Amino acid sequence: MLRHVLSLVFASALLTVIFVGMVEGADTPTTGSAAQKPSPIPQAGPLARPKSLKQLGVPTNATRSAMPADNPQTAEKIALGEKLFFDGRLSADGTVACSTCHDPARAFTDGRPTSIGIQGRVGQRNAPTILNAFYNRTQFWDGRAKTLEEQAAMPIVNSVEMGQPSLDAAVARIAAIREYQQAFRRVFGRPPNGPDLVRAIASYERTQLSFDSPFDHFIAGDRSAIDDAAKRGWEIFNTRGGCNKCHALTDTKRDVTNFTDNDFHNIGIGIIQHNVVALARQAEQLINSGDAAAIDRAAIQTDMSALGRFLITKKEPDIAAFKTPNLRNVLVTGPYFHDGSQETLWDVVDHYNKGDGLQNPYLDVDIQPLALTEGDIDDLVAFLASLTSPDYKALGVRELARQRELSKTNRPQRDTARAFSPKPVQPKPR
Repeated sequence: MLRHVLSLVFASALLTVIFVGMVEGADTPTTGSAAQKPSPIPQAGPLARPKSLKQLGVPTNATRSAMPADNPQTAEKIALGEKLFFDGRLSADGTVACSTCHDPARAFTDGRPTSIGIQGRVGQRNAPTILNAFYNRTQFWDGRAKTLEEQAAMPIVNSVEMGQPSLDAAVARIAAIREYQQAFRRVFGRPPNGPDLVRAIASYERTQLSFDSPFDHFIAGDRSAIDDAAKRGWEIFNTRGGCNKCHALTDTKRDVTNFTDNDFHNIGIGIIQHNVVALARQAEQLINSGDAAAIDRAAIQTDMSALGRFLITKKEPDIAAFKTPNLRNVLVTGPYFHDGSQETLWDVVDHYNKGDGLQNPYLDVDIQPLALTEGDIDDLVAFLASLTSPDYKALGVRELARQRELSKTNRPQRDTARAFSPKPVQPKPR
């Protein structure tokens, strides 16, 4: 009886905290984050245009199977989706569009550790690229959306992102515009509405395929397409580097398309900053409510963001587990990891090299010291750089030079001694 009463008291207190946070979020930035000015809404330029399906490396069968039967592609629907993607009128104050966090000039990211929404509100998650999101089995770092249509709707109504009170409110803004009225009737045969709005945006996002990289040419038989360092890096990636544990089809079958297992892993990021075990206990009541909008707010606006996949599955092994990202164009889509905590690819490899994750009872079993030398790390970065598509070649050259120079003086994750030591003993879950 006492346990039941305490549970009710705890649930009531937790819901009060969540409710107060949501009310405060209507007028203030995320707790603990200083307000920042969002970037001007990017304009649709050449890099925003739909991409060709004839790029070297495009997986024909996967492309065909990933296309939803209930939202077929048409040129007019894609054009409508592109217009909506760059339209700040979908946000509550007109200052934020989809492209604010997914700028084509930045490989459809925003270049920030975590994204900034209306009134300078700062979220808790790094903006993943739209490039090749078409192939994702789930969307967002925690997989809380299964389709691009579901994904497109959530930022519009998140108070830290685009801030609309409802999808209908966003529709009302554009439904008053004659051009949109005509376009929706032409594409869908009816006035603007929420489901068709997200169908159009998702259709546009599905056109952002990015292949034809130097690595694709290497795999196709051009041995000179990548240099010797990248070739060595590709071998390390699939062997001593352990990258194939998450970025391959299986431990023995290499992935030359998207470099992901489409799974979720706790890799030791954010564990020191957050007591994830305590957060998980707090989150249970919220998760049990099944309120998708509340879970979305928790993922973006609160420290519960650190719980990752657990917010969706309620499974203890999923605490602080996040989706394995597609690695194409990874050089130009930093900062890295779900919280944008690592600035360079050298930092990323350093993190894995030392088997980071002390005091983490849920650390993935494959995270352990790798004993990679400095030369090995340079080779891995060279391979990752070879995954850059032609549209971002110039940006990639500049970014690689910037990261390389920074890596010479600033390596906060580097711990060579630990990288060559045995794996530390993990604590048991409490």
